[in-house]
Amino acid sequence: MWGWNGGGWGWFGLGHVLWWVLLFGGLLLLARSVAAGGSKRTDTALDILRERYARGEIDEAEYQARLKQLKA
Repeated sequence: MWGWNGGGWGWFGLGHVLWWVLLFGGLLLLARSVAAGGSKRTDTALDILRERYARGEIDEAEYQARLKQLKA
């Protein structure tokens, strides 16, 4: 009975430290996510139009027509 090293209390200190590390790490990740405003990028219609024109998906006439509609 005396050979149990205190009945397992030796892991208590390590478990306690591990708990605080996990809690602090989780709060840090949550704070970074909130501060970044999310990781998704939202393009405006004008940005998408410019990208399509730059890639050559639409010609200048269509670009100008759609640009006029967006700015109206």
